[in-house]
Amino acid sequence: MGRFDSYSGLLTAFPYAFRQSDSRLFRSYVVVSGVLGALFAFLMAGALFVLIGNTAGARGGSLTLSRTFYVVVGLFVFIPLVAPVLLVARRHRRETPVGERYDPGLAAAGYLFVLSVYLGVVASMPPTFETNGEVVARPPPSGLFAPVVELLYELPAVASPVVPLVGAVAVYAAHRRFGSKHGNSERA
Repeated sequence: MGRFDSYSGLLTAFPYAFRQSDSRLFRSYVVVSGVLGALFAFLMAGALFVLIGNTAGARGGSLTLSRTFYVVVGLFVFIPLVAPVLLVARRHRRETPVGERYDPGLAAAGYLFVLSVYLGVVASMPPTFETNGEVVARPPPSGLFAPVVELLYELPAVASPVVPLVGAVAVYAAHRRFGSKHGNSERA
């Protein structure tokens, strides 16, 4: 077994899963999730540094809780984003017999999660917000997806995390559904 025949962690799981999978859809998801995961990790680290810098002189308590909240929210987005890649890499490394639709099924669920995060962000946008001391109204829905955007605007801001949660559950459901030898719920 050569040095690059397996993987040893999160970063090396991406090229391993890319090489081992025969699904073009899954290979595209490996690239997309790698880029989005790196961008998201960079943005979350930057936001955490800014938060720590803004609250450095303050005492603990609720400020420490808000720092922790950043990390927890980041993990709730990052884990379902990279989970399909990690699950497929693990399956190939262990040579687990699964249905032939396992890799593309997890890729489709991963893309659905990425879309659900975007839709959750749209749903959480308040009707008006302040930017650079100026009150700005959210843009009115237009175009082909205007009815979908209107529906998302109708959701209360408190319920907006439910949208990405549904996407994360879809990733888990795809793993359970296609993770059998025959591609159904029967275990191999």
